[in-house]
Amino acid sequence: MGTSTRRAVRPLRAGDRVAVVAPAGPVSPRLLARGVAVLESWGLDVELTFDAAQEGRLPYLAADDDVRAQQLQRAWCDPDIDAVLCARGGYGALRVLDLLDWDAMAAAGPKHFVGSSDNTALHAVLGARCGLVTLFGPMVATPAVTADPDAREGLRRALFDPPTELRGGPRAMALVGGWAAGVTVGGTLSLLASALGAPGLPPPPDGAIALLEDVTESPYRIDRLLTQLLRAGWFDRVAGIALGSWKECGPPEEVRDVVLDRLGGLGVPLVEELGFGHCRGQLTVPLGAEAEMDADAPVPRLALPN
Repeated sequence: MGTSTRRAVRPLRAGDRVAVVAPAGPVSPRLLARGVAVLESWGLDVELTFDAAQEGRLPYLAADDDVRAQQLQRAWCDPDIDAVLCARGGYGALRVLDLLDWDAMAAAGPKHFVGSSDNTALHAVLGARCGLVTLFGPMVATPAVTADPDAREGLRRALFDPPTELRGGPRAMALVGGWAAGVTVGGTLSLLASALGAPGLPPPPDGAIALLEDVTESPYRIDRLLTQLLRAGWFDRVAGIALGSWKECGPPEEVRDVVLDRLGGLGVPLVEELGFGHCRGQLTVPLGAEAEMDADAPVPRLALPN
């Protein structure tokens, strides 16, 4: 099994203080209010680090880069904050990577980081630089939290009572059988490719289990992204690969053909439809955590022994 030096963060308790940040795209005030209400119903004290009405020079960003970076860093370095949760994805997280004081953030006390999609870029650097396990899961101001009971409950449990096993849904199946153990890495495929070469971003450790998903990427674009990661050596040391959802990425059988063509020859277990990503009932999966993947089980699963 690959060796992880990352720390798991203690589970949250009622009364803990959490911050909601917007490091990427603009946020719906209506969804934000509903998502904050969900967090408060769990007994959390919620701090908003931004005004949903704030605007940047570019309409697809929640605010200018320096503002979003400052809001994220201030929340992360606040010793009274126990978790930092992203409001939504969109685009913009890549633009703040070089504006953050990573030494200061690494020196801050351990806390949860939750986000997905575009925030894959932050997971990739923050988890490694701060030595923490992070959570790839539903975001506060999205329907996954406000209107999807299964995804919402999965997030709550990951924060308060972390599960020891994550099972795929009814469509989960092995494309290549076998068993693997290692440290979970990955997230949204297009962001992993975009973040290649970012300072402070190490390659996957020996024996890693790669988790991959994406949205609105056609099969030929998935081919291009996987080929880019292959050529960069990103898959050189993986021990297993688990695929999540490919929402609006074209016919599932075409996506499967691309994945098998690009990754099937690596000789490692490969599972599809494990249930994380841009899908109904999305699982909250830890990144940087020791895990075991059994592709030969009747329902493929990811065990989290630690």
